[in-house]
Amino acid sequence: MSPLSRRRTGPGVDLDSVHAALAGVEDPELGLSLPEAGMVGAVELGRGGAVHVTVRLTTPTCPMKERLVADVTEAVGRVPGVARVEVGLAAMSDGERLRLAGRLRGARPEGTHPFGDGSSTRVYAVASGKGGVGKSSLTANLAVALAQQGQRVGVLDADVWGYSIPQLFGVRRAPVALKGVMLPVEAHGVALMSVGFFVDDEEPVVWRGPMLHKAIEQFLADVHWGRLDTLLLDLPPGTGDVTMSLLELLPDAQLLAVTTPQLAAQTVAARVGRMARDARMPVAGVVENMSTLVCPACAHETPLFGEGGGARLADAISAPLLGRVPLDLPLRTAGDVGVPAMVATPTAPSATEIRRIAGELPVVRRSLVGRALPLSVV
Repeated sequence: MSPLSRRRTGPGVDLDSVHAALAGVEDPELGLSLPEAGMVGAVELGRGGAVHVTVRLTTPTCPMKERLVADVTEAVGRVPGVARVEVGLAAMSDGERLRLAGRLRGARPEGTHPFGDGSSTRVYAVASGKGGVGKSSLTANLAVALAQQGQRVGVLDADVWGYSIPQLFGVRRAPVALKGVMLPVEAHGVALMSVGFFVDDEEPVVWRGPMLHKAIEQFLADVHWGRLDTLLLDLPPGTGDVTMSLLELLPDAQLLAVTTPQLAAQTVAARVGRMARDARMPVAGVVENMSTLVCPACAHETPLFGEGGGARLADAISAPLLGRVPLDLPLRTAGDVGVPAMVATPTAPSATEIRRIAGELPVVRRSLVGRALPLSVV
């Protein structure tokens, strides 16, 4: 390639147009354009329409560098007159990383999270009374369905002991840490955070109440979630420490209760619903999972786990029944291979119903009954 120079203007290539193209490239982890994040280094124009762009990565081992190279190459390659794009990679200095971390925190006081009063993010706490009802699988696919509908979506895997979000999304890498700020792991258009990104699959998490509370607090406050439309919380089963911590940290979160048709699952899920009602936590609704077993050969549906559990739970906690998701082979297989069914088999009966539920998720506000109202003194 011919030597490049910042001053040289390649025939037909406008430097301002190249910078404008770079402004349209977003870092998938930061949710900022490359110029906003300070990631654009030297931009040089050469002979014959050649352009060389240096991208400054947040870390030399940035897991998204191949995607960034591809996105920059595509964006700059569309500029009139550009015949060839070369992308060089460099790492930010410690000072640049520190300034970026400060920018990501913004004016928010340290130790606070962005989902409090005044936040436009809808927060849904996906809960069940017992394990094994497919709560995490529903959370993962619901998140992808919302993202496919154009929303910015995050999933916080708060099921500390039984974390499964990394498996369901097929990601195993640790998040990037940026001077006290963690960047969520991005997969299938969803921002993810889980204890599972920090420990080996075989390693048990032996934490008690205070450690659990601190971990959840850090996942809310120290993670750069960006501008989310919806945050889904995958809660552990039951009404233990994690659930109580989230009620304290996110008082405006809406409960999404998951059950199977079985009486046993519905009965224990009702306890979670009653706990939410007692704490004046808004309840968005109930989803009945594994409502029927779909035969892969003939599409015949069998009520393998009984019938009516979702409707009974909805009646018990005075909430709407949002949908009944069947159990089919594509949904089960997708969880095993680490690709959500909404991506792998979007036309499967399970994916179709989850997509419908995502499109009709209600927004329920916390009642002011029992809360102190602000008083003005004249």
